Amino acid sequence: MPDTDGEAYYVISDLHIGGDEQLEHVEFLDELLAFLERLERSEEAAELIINGDAFGLWEFTSIDGPAKFDALLERYPDLFEQFRATGATIQITLQPGNHDHELAAYDEYVERFAEYNVDVVQTESIDRRVGDRVVHFEHGHQRDPNNRIEDWGEPNATPLGYYYNTLVTSRAGQLSDRGRYNWLRDIQAVTPTERTPIWLLSKYFYREMNPLLRYALVPFLLLFNVSVVLAALSALDLAGIWSMPVERATAFLGQFGTAGTAVWFLLAVNVVVTGLLVLVGVPLYFIRRDVRKTIQRFGVFETALTVDAETPYESAAREVFADRPETAVFCYGHTHRPALREVDGGLLVNTGTWLKRLHRHDGIIGVLPPVFYPSYQLTAVRIAAGSEGLTVEHEEIQKPNPGSEELTLTERVLTLGREPDPQLPDPVVLEPDETASTTRAPTPEE
Repeated sequence: MPDTDGEAYYVISDLHIGGDEQLEHVEFLDELLAFLERLERSEEAAELIINGDAFGLWEFTSIDGPAKFDALLERYPDLFEQFRATGATIQITLQPGNHDHELAAYDEYVERFAEYNVDVVQTESIDRRVGDRVVHFEHGHQRDPNNRIEDWGEPNATPLGYYYNTLVTSRAGQLSDRGRYNWLRDIQAVTPTERTPIWLLSKYFYREMNPLLRYALVPFLLLFNVSVVLAALSALDLAGIWSMPVERATAFLGQFGTAGTAVWFLLAVNVVVTGLLVLVGVPLYFIRRDVRKTIQRFGVFETALTVDAETPYESAAREVFADRPETAVFCYGHTHRPALREVDGGLLVNTGTWLKRLHRHDGIIGVLPPVFYPSYQLTAVRIAAGSEGLTVEHEEIQKPNPGSEELTLTERVLTLGREPDPQLPDPVVLEPDETASTTRAPTPEE
């Protein structure tokens, strides 16, 4: 039977606190402490559920097992003291995810967290009753083939995602401070993981590349699209098919003397470079496509085809709703994408992440690398029973976006007017004594 304590639940997940070297920096620590302090002072009968990946235990590679707790306690004493204070007022339940699966593997974690009024549950999922409904909580990694842990609670469980985080993410944390800006640690915010190579290329071009070299390359890159057209027209001219565009361009630029000659020379160089790129790029394109198909067949890396961010969770929710009709809400995290939608008469809720979010903006001109614009969308899901029914809503914790501090001038210019403005889902009310299919958005008065 599900637990019946409390009438309201606050749910957060995917904090990913901790890790090697630069990963130990928690950019949202002040906001998290303020949120916990708010719950401490609240007179509401509530429970806080941290639904997986509260801590980045995978990302600690120099220490093992419960010794990681001591590292966390040493690095974040204010957080643990606030846990103690908040946990004295309301119940705090900590459920393991994949990154902190070790919480389910060692009983010592349960004992140590209990000293700070945090109840660690070692099961894969938990249920809570709210009014006449039941809410199902799980982190969600068990629906992801790259991060599924077959032997739950086994200390040495190492799914594919484990190796990525210990070999790539942790290494990034160790090397991040060597860059021109401490940006490499943000690799854990890159989702899906398949975007990592293009993100690295983007940060190299805009952040690490020698500025003189970058500014020297920009004119050629911006003229790439023009050069493609000129190359095609030149080919037509050489073949004797259509010479008019080249003749008119030559006559037009000839009016400007030396300046026109310089522009024509620049365009000619770009045409040559473009031709070489095309000659090399065509075979590379087919090779890349074939390699990508091979990778997808073997599921070696996370790609859009091997990991579906939506369907597995919809299917899991349908199973839970069918097997346990009293369950009205399926709440999960893992994918870092806040969501709230109706599935088979119930609600599927994703809590999002407190990590930085990186929004890809492709170059508006030429072949400049895309810009990954950083922002925060800190959220807590509130699930509570009231006179109108069961209300499910995302509450946003405000934090300024770091774009002006973290982006170069070139990146800010390319994204001018294109800053991300992610919106949280609208709240939904499940009316009492009705099937969940009668969901509706609450009125402003509610």
